[in-house]
Amino acid sequence: MARSLVDLLTTHASQQPERTAYRYLVTGDCDGEIQDISYGHMARRSRAVAAWLQERGLAGSRALLLYPPGLEFISGYLGCLSAGVVAVPGLPPQGRSQNHRALTRMKRLIADADAKVILGGREVLATLAAQAEHLPELDGITCVATEDIPDQAADSWREPDLTADSVAFLQYTSGSTSAPRGVMVTHGNLLDNQRAITERMGHTPDTLAEYDHELFVSWLPVYHDMGLIGPVLNTVHLGATATLFSPLHFLQRPARWLTALSRYRPHTSGGPNFAYELCLKHATPELLDGLDLGRWKVAFNGAEPVRAATLRRFTETFAPAGFRREALYPCYGLAEATLIVTGGSVDTPPTLAASPGSGPHVGAADAAAVGSGRPIPGTTVVIADPERREELPEGEVGEIWVSGAGVAKGYWRNALATRETFRATLKDRPDRFLRTGDLGFLREGELFVTGRLKDLMVIDGRNHYPQDLELSAEMSHGALRPGCTAAFSVDGGVEGEQPVIVAETAPDAAADSERITEVIRSAIGEAHGLSVRDVVLVHPGTIPKTSSGKIQRHASRAAYLADALAVVGGPAAR
Repeated sequence: MARSLVDLLTTHASQQPERTAYRYLVTGDCDGEIQDISYGHMARRSRAVAAWLQERGLAGSRALLLYPPGLEFISGYLGCLSAGVVAVPGLPPQGRSQNHRALTRMKRLIADADAKVILGGREVLATLAAQAEHLPELDGITCVATEDIPDQAADSWREPDLTADSVAFLQYTSGSTSAPRGVMVTHGNLLDNQRAITERMGHTPDTLAEYDHELFVSWLPVYHDMGLIGPVLNTVHLGATATLFSPLHFLQRPARWLTALSRYRPHTSGGPNFAYELCLKHATPELLDGLDLGRWKVAFNGAEPVRAATLRRFTETFAPAGFRREALYPCYGLAEATLIVTGGSVDTPPTLAASPGSGPHVGAADAAAVGSGRPIPGTTVVIADPERREELPEGEVGEIWVSGAGVAKGYWRNALATRETFRATLKDRPDRFLRTGDLGFLREGELFVTGRLKDLMVIDGRNHYPQDLELSAEMSHGALRPGCTAAFSVDGGVEGEQPVIVAETAPDAAADSERITEVIRSAIGEAHGLSVRDVVLVHPGTIPKTSSGKIQRHASRAAYLADALAVVGGPAAR
């Protein structure tokens, strides 16, 4: 039985050395330059990187991975695992225009992980060298461009002594409500979660044979858990083939994703809800005429709130291209549980339900809560009252608590946060649970996620979930960008907490801003019985989001209070 993904890579390289493991669309286009790597070559490249690390006595230390999108990241990551080095995927610097926030995050990763080596691409390392005066943290750290490590180095590779409890990598959280923390994901966590993904998404031997091993198409960033543990690692777990391309190329032209799905016809592909909205925005008749999405079996949707309206519109729009509603696959997971926690059944359409305590209109089909499936095998999900530490009955909203083999070891060098987050207990129950910080409810065994605990707004003694207000606002006017609205509350003095809505809209909507604002206020009042303190329309791309696309409501609130929002049309829009 395999002890790690390293064992599985060795097996696939031995049994099917010529099979393509990954192909990379360099320009994001199927008819552009394509790079690929076979299992035999991938194993050799990974061992070459591993041998380089082993020869420098780095086993057990941390290696920060800073790569541009491409195949070299995978060699570096698997090379770390093959050397017994703890990989730390990071967001690479973006040239001289690197913004202060990204630079600060990279400094934090270097310091917090106590990285001893940085693996990356030549251009990335050249950029780091050019910024050395701003990065004193680099002193004493070895930097190497892994493409400069020759294949022949693999000859001196030694198999590492790995156990299920050995830390494979640190997945730094995106920090939607707090400073990023390094989640210690073990080799055992990885294997358990890979088995769960395989089972829940129907990646059976028969399915792989039917699809000629074309398993994934993905543009998701590989430094994030969804893009890494799903498309990249499930591929090597099963010895299948994945087609990858850059997130930037997707954002520049969302049609590239659909075109790649039509060309390579994989079984599984997906992303956060905003990705489906972007595709809808660019769904021209010409694009639809050239697509064949009939083989897309699992269209997973996670990492941010799943919108019922998005699911409906995506199905209706792309049905002429063969897309089926049954392919929609809402799921739930988080880095602290490796990745997947709940998921549906293949060929089963999503479940919709009214959220408990929601306003009178939230039960409408387009505003319903979307089920994220049932717990994966071996995982327990309970809904808890975090104050009383009691399990809540079915249908009641509380904090989502999780236990199972996929739950990570804890936070790197942060015993207090580990105890608070990973060691929660319920009254009269010995099990230890992971506190997710997410709110939700269970109905007939299925999980419905309703929001973040820290984002919950209490106004006039009633609980209000910001995503409910955001959805009502977005649905009220066509000029508002889906998935680009932030709702939060501010202190209204004697009037108590009051809601504020910040929404992205096109700059050309400035002339109509007063009307849009009135429509939003009316929609929130009608659906939730709330009087909105302020509505702010801002330029596209200016609402703070995490690396996985989640709205950063606390950062939005801070920008609002500091009068630092990029307001469309100036003060008149408020």
